[in-house]
Amino acid sequence: MTKHILSMVILSLIVLDGQAKDKTYKSIFDGKTLKGWTQRNGTATYRVEKNAIVGKTKEGSPNSFLCSDKLYGNFDLKFEVKVDNGLNSGVQIRSQTKDGPKGRVNGPQVEIEMSGKNGAESGYIYGEAAGGWMTPKDKRKPHKHFKDEQWNAYRVLAQGPRIQVWINDHQISDLVHEEKFKSHPKGFIGLQVHGIRKGSGPFEVSWRNLEIIELK
Repeated sequence: MTKHILSMVILSLIVLDGQAKDKTYKSIFDGKTLKGWTQRNGTATYRVEKNAIVGKTKEGSPNSFLCSDKLYGNFDLKFEVKVDNGLNSGVQIRSQTKDGPKGRVNGPQVEIEMSGKNGAESGYIYGEAAGGWMTPKDKRKPHKHFKDEQWNAYRVLAQGPRIQVWINDHQISDLVHEEKFKSHPKGFIGLQVHGIRKGSGPFEVSWRNLEIIELK
């Protein structure tokens, strides 16, 4: 085997799907406390229970977000999520706040939604306070890969303007959005508790095993 071919083989083993194979996923939640996270917007509550972050709705509150203090640009993110029937949620990526630290959270959001009888739009990309759906309507095909009221494994691979999402090992999204990448190339990760209708709830959404590999 020539030196060039050997180098190519080694390179192919190191890099797969943009993920540096010589790196390992690092936890961004210690399983015990909310250290490294700050709540922004809303009055929903967040607590740690059984090695998971649990967000609980509060009637009358707008959307609430528990946001990482660290900012991320290109990354490979994994997490598990479970949500009560009746609650919509999401995970913000590369997100920011408008008009200072206490301003409105805005940026790309990976959708979390119960499948229900007819399927839903979990895994597609929404621009929270940033223009609405980033995934085009003709690409948002309802599906049932999200298991209702069970733990679901997400993987989010963000590299430049391309964002890919898998749910339970099924690829849901492969979106290239140059415009949003220009305005949101880097930002925090945010765990959303959606606002609810008066007289409904309370509902809860839980996240665990939040791990990330930072990419160049």
